[in-house]
Amino acid sequence: MSRWSCNVGATRHAFGSLRELMAKSTPLRSGDILAGVAAASAEERVAAQLCLADVPLALFLDDLLIPYEADDVTRLIIDTHDRAAFAPVADLTVGQFRDWLLRYETDSHVLTALAPGLTPEMVAAVSKLMGNQDLVLVAKKCRVVTAFRNTLGLPGRLAVRLQPNHPTDDPQGIAASILDGLLYGCGDAVIGINPATDSVPAMETLLKLIDELIRRYEIPTQSCILAHVTTALEAMQRGAPVDLVFQSITGTEAANKSFGITLSLLGEARAAALSLKRGTVGDNVMYFETGQGSCLSANAHHGLDQQTCEVRAYAVARAFKPLLVNTVVGFIGPEYLYDGKQIIRAGLEDHCCGKLLGLPMGCDVCYTNHAEADQDDMDTLLTLLGVAGCNFIMGVPGADDIMLGYQSTSFHDSHYLRQVLGLRPAPEFESWLEKMRIATDGRRLLPVDGKHALLTAGGDARAP
Repeated sequence: MSRWSCNVGATRHAFGSLRELMAKSTPLRSGDILAGVAAASAEERVAAQLCLADVPLALFLDDLLIPYEADDVTRLIIDTHDRAAFAPVADLTVGQFRDWLLRYETDSHVLTALAPGLTPEMVAAVSKLMGNQDLVLVAKKCRVVTAFRNTLGLPGRLAVRLQPNHPTDDPQGIAASILDGLLYGCGDAVIGINPATDSVPAMETLLKLIDELIRRYEIPTQSCILAHVTTALEAMQRGAPVDLVFQSITGTEAANKSFGITLSLLGEARAAALSLKRGTVGDNVMYFETGQGSCLSANAHHGLDQQTCEVRAYAVARAFKPLLVNTVVGFIGPEYLYDGKQIIRAGLEDHCCGKLLGLPMGCDVCYTNHAEADQDDMDTLLTLLGVAGCNFIMGVPGADDIMLGYQSTSFHDSHYLRQVLGLRPAPEFESWLEKMRIATDGRRLLPVDGKHALLTAGGDARAP
């Protein structure tokens, strides 16, 4: 029995559930084909989008895509929904909501106030009716500011996660990459290492290395070892210098369980990190990563399309007031996002949807070597995200992560974006770059030689 139907040409298309309507409205991607939920043709996709445009936003509060009693993410979404914040758009359909978002009057202040009133399903739905330029424009209007040892997300700013991964966690190799990144003006978002070994001793070693560097040179940034949240908890109990707690998250309870996490565990980790009081200008202590396809890869997608599952993960992130949220957009592989076109679309969707929900979104502009994508595709997505006001990107030596085995963005790419768009680092970090004679005017690198303070043992950061 169909709940929605419409004619496209001579064919009548019918859709039996909101879950089916959402999936078949989604722009083409390989993961939805793999899951068997994608539209059978471009014509059916258009029909689904026409029907979706007439769905009332308020329906998403009653017609739950995953039952309330079956999923703790659903319960989180419904139990924390702010009806007062939702009121300005409560009478709109999905199509009318798209038009409302594009109005001149819908500015940053309006969207900030609205964010607690939006559910992931509402945001996912409207994004399915938006073109790439709509996603850029709406995201650009959103402003989400967070802080720990510096302030991220301010207008006219672009931060960079310095990602100095090493296949054997060799401290000397990691230190060399960190120094390289700092001398290119990267690292204001976080100095974040994916450890080759997820163990407490390995995490402690790497944390102490970064902590010593930050303290010695008085760098206004934060560190993070991207180990499992349980590893971070044990490290904190042993007195390790943990700044940010990391965890990969998804949009369903079952998929999160496959990652070995629960909402209560994330709450415990956040409380432990807050108790350390290591922040100087703010207390956002969590760092989350997500990616379209994670629920499907865990067979925990409940028949939903992968983009809707992804946006549900942002509800999990929002509950824990993170400093950083990063969609690792092309990392999971071509089974889920086949080529550059699909990766670009997904990156813009993720960034816009996260921002609408009030999250400090960054993006790992990336692809795997078996995807039908190349660095030109990444340059395109990088540029679009810069225009859209992305909070941060990745800085990987040579754009080639030799530990994780994928292609991302390099230290140099941040300078391209900062020059082209007139963007600057986080203000506290920019002042440090100038004090250390690494950069001037926030964007222009200064020449350095072997006598630079960062390259000399015992160098004095106060008088480089």
